[in-house]
Amino acid sequence: MVKIYDIRKRQEFLREVAELTQKEWGKPTLSEEALEEKIKKKISKIIQNFDNPLYCKLILLDGNKLVGFISIFPEDGEERKDLSPWYATMFVKEEYRGNGYSKILNDAILAEARKRGFKKLYLKTDLQNYYEKFGAVFLDTLQNGEKLYYFSL
Repeated sequence: MVKIYDIRKRQEFLREVAELTQKEWGKPTLSEEALEEKIKKKISKIIQNFDNPLYCKLILLDGNKLVGFISIFPEDGEERKDLSPWYATMFVKEEYRGNGYSKILNDAILAEARKRGFKKLYLKTDLQNYYEKFGAVFLDTLQNGEKLYYFSL
């Protein structure tokens, strides 16, 4: 049985989330030391944001195994700093893909955003025709080529 948790309540998964985040979105590093430093910084950044109302990281567990995670960030990148908050880091481990877990994560983060009183969540992605199925509405194409969307809550 899968269940959503706020990572603040299941901090034993911080390292695994940070490792997967680095692997998926980080730049490739040349040394183990550099990789370890990046992972430690990611863990520290998550912890530092625990009390930020514009930040949230939810994890999806199958028993005691991490399936995936999703976040709300106060900002996401250098472009469009005028927009906040951001829907970010939806990730499902490869072995769990194709089972509807991204919908569970999506529904959970949108519910959390509504609970926090947000009216919109912004999203940038280079995926084509993916987030629309969750209700994302196209807004613009960013200078870096990524598509900008929003969710009305």
